[in-house]
Amino acid sequence: MIDVKEALEIINHNLGSFGTEIVPLSKSIGRILKEEWRTDRDLPPYHRVTMDGIAISYEDFAKGQRTFEIEGVAAAGDPQKEKKKDGCCHEVMTGAILPLGCDTIIRYEDLSIEDSQASINLDVITKEQNVHFKGSDRSMGELVAKENTIISSAEIGLGASIGKSMVVVAKLPTAIVISTGNELVDIDQSPLAHQIRKSNIYRISTVLNSLGMSCDEAHLDDVKEVIKEKMQDYLEKYDIVLLSGGVSKGKFDFLPAVLDELGAEKLFHKIAQRPGKPFWFGKRNNCTIFAFPGNPVSSFICMHRYFVEWLGNSLGTSIRRPMYARLTDEVHFKPDLTYFLEVKISSSPNGEVLATPQKGNGSGDLANLVEADAIIQLPRGKNIYEKGEVHPIYFYK
Repeated sequence: MIDVKEALEIINHNLGSFGTEIVPLSKSIGRILKEEWRTDRDLPPYHRVTMDGIAISYEDFAKGQRTFEIEGVAAAGDPQKEKKKDGCCHEVMTGAILPLGCDTIIRYEDLSIEDSQASINLDVITKEQNVHFKGSDRSMGELVAKENTIISSAEIGLGASIGKSMVVVAKLPTAIVISTGNELVDIDQSPLAHQIRKSNIYRISTVLNSLGMSCDEAHLDDVKEVIKEKMQDYLEKYDIVLLSGGVSKGKFDFLPAVLDELGAEKLFHKIAQRPGKPFWFGKRNNCTIFAFPGNPVSSFICMHRYFVEWLGNSLGTSIRRPMYARLTDEVHFKPDLTYFLEVKISSSPNGEVLATPQKGNGSGDLANLVEADAIIQLPRGKNIYEKGEVHPIYFYK
């Protein structure tokens, strides 16, 4: 049995590599960028008007002029206009190109306009006010998005502005999520007294979906020959196999033996943690195998703590960075194990992130997950975690 730190080191030394693909910008939300984005022209590409009003030469105002003849109108999308006569102005709309010969914008709210004459109702203005100057955001050729950036709506807008209709992103791996056990029935069935409905497979699948991945789903009954036959196919077909159940010490927990017989390399089996101790991790050729315990809280925590980090590192970025929170209550935990505890997250008036323990009834209490927002990682080697201690948290909501 290894500790959490060693497990993470092993997992992150066995990352996947899935290549890249090109997708439309509109379909790239949440994907990992695998190219650099540079501006194809200055941003903004021209001196841009930021308020509806008139454009003047500040020099005219500084000389005492307050009334200006309106020489023309410049709308957004028009070619650049030019002030032809001294002491005149142009009406301008937000987004328009600043007319030549002008350098300052006066808002309509600060004007009186009558008979094509605009009078400024201010004694003080600032030269170049209300103008967004060419290249003031970024110069042409400047780096604006780094490789391995997670594409959000902000990057979508930026990509559109620099002409990125197609985007190079990390290719997502193929995956299958497999539940195991004779006691499981589908969610639309009425279980008998000795049965329960499947839940882990749906919970694991939706974590993948939230990360932008699709996956197949399957179920294996506790029949070793059938498990071996189907696992042979799955290990050859998919980049990732995620299993729930069948990895502990029970008489019908066949998976460790089956994986060994199929030539899978066991990288570890069992971590000094609670819940999730029986977690099995390994690989076979190009397939990475995450075999989680069957108890719902155990599989849930292993998925969020280990798989999500592995996937992000495999794709080249940190999908979910840990935060830190302060315990609001004292926690007692006797075993010499890392303790992953469900917590409700809030904040204090002075800006502290607070974690309130939501202790349930063990690794089978999946209902307790609904009451919390995150898991807090409490280190092994102590029995009491004092109120006010700060530890890393991993959100799942």
